Amino acid sequence: MSDIAIEIRGFSQYFGQVRKINGLDLDVRRHEILGIIGPARSGKSTFLCALNRLNDLVRGSRHEGAIVVEGRDIYAPDVDVVELRRRLGMVFATPVPLPRSIYENVAFGARRAGVRRRDELDAIVRDSLEKGGLWEEVLDRLESSGQKLSGGQQQRLCLARILAVKPEFILLDEPTSGLDPISTMKIEESLRRLKKDYTIILVTNNTKQAARVADRTAFFLNGGLVEVGPTAKIFTAPDDRRTDDYLRGRFG
Repeated sequence: MSDIAIEIRGFSQYFGQVRKINGLDLDVRRHEILGIIGPARSGKSTFLCALNRLNDLVRGSRHEGAIVVEGRDIYAPDVDVVELRRRLGMVFATPVPLPRSIYENVAFGARRAGVRRRDELDAIVRDSLEKGGLWEEVLDRLESSGQKLSGGQQQRLCLARILAVKPEFILLDEPTSGLDPISTMKIEESLRRLKKDYTIILVTNNTKQAARVADRTAFFLNGGLVEVGPTAKIFTAPDDRRTDDYLRGRFG
């Protein structure tokens, strides 16, 4: 089996006449954390939303090229988009817990998938919260509101909610942008544990975060890929001067 889980070939994303991604070619490997860095409006979040077709929800969106996930073009006409979004679960910059208990936040997706037995739901909730690094902090208050958690806890709750529906990929769009250093550290620790079971793509404006957790890092600029490689090489000896300029703070 190839170690390539996702192949992006000549992919461009348009919104009306505006092109946000320009002819992107990129591979994502199984069980890696791929960091995506670049200045604002470089196409990072647009790329992430293309992977589970959230861009489809924007009027006037269209694409060229292909995104192939595990051998299948996700833009083929017979693709089940709901199932695709389950497989490629997404965590956004701002945590949005459901107005329900901590338990029901995590169990919600499993219930919709048909799980009814309480013992099965209990196991899913515990496993997901453990993987998200939150179980020990909430095990004695699962019936309290998820909206009463701290910001960092809410983000880990949202991660657990994604894990409960058994995705294959985890997409993260600036997941720690509004969090304190300790909460950020806990999220990063969770990601390091999770990569043995999932393929993770992390969009971040925090270059130090990419340096800490990403196995490989891709630098985006003006909707295109400048370069991608092992994180240590990107941060110490990039091939393109624009990457070096960005990392040294000369722009962006």
